[in-house]
Amino acid sequence: MAETQIAAWTRRDSSFVFRHSWVDLRRISPNLPLAVVASEDQRFPEHWGFDVAAIEKAYALNQRSHKVRGASTISQQVAKNLFLWSGRSYFRKGLEAYFTVLIEGCWPKRRILEVYLNIAEFGYGTYGAEAAAQRFFHVSAARLSRSDAAVLAAVLPSPEHFSATAPSRYVQQRRDWILGQMQALGGPAMLDEIDAYPH
Repeated sequence: MAETQIAAWTRRDSSFVFRHSWVDLRRISPNLPLAVVASEDQRFPEHWGFDVAAIEKAYALNQRSHKVRGASTISQQVAKNLFLWSGRSYFRKGLEAYFTVLIEGCWPKRRILEVYLNIAEFGYGTYGAEAAAQRFFHVSAARLSRSDAAVLAAVLPSPEHFSATAPSRYVQQRRDWILGQMQALGGPAMLDEIDAYPH
């Protein structure tokens, strides 16, 4: 958040508006955590911070392609977004791994999801589920529909290029894929596996 704010000031970007409002996971529709797990990290309930199978697959694909594909888990993204800076270097990756281990060791999965959904960038200057829900759909995060949640998850990999308000054909296709994956994972009941919404 600070990086984006400073970059906007440096460029004297008068269009930049910082939006962020922290909300407890209970005040976020279960559709959104389910959508981001379906989109970003389907092994989230099982792994301890690193998806070894996804890393191996990404490594094999990167050997054959010029386009670099990542395999970051939600836990790794929290480590990067909360404690580190943007960029690609072995040093930063090493720190990311260190913080990922700490996060997984100290926080329950529920807390990891809560932090992720409150600090993820969903659009230029728009951070967290509540700000995104209000800006793009004019509802609170608690009222996000399955489709709205899937759109937000679809733009996450590149919120500076994709739009939740005017989704491109690619974003629409990804939204539809995510909706299918949400169903395949068992719907919101899947969140019970990770104690995301304890009774």
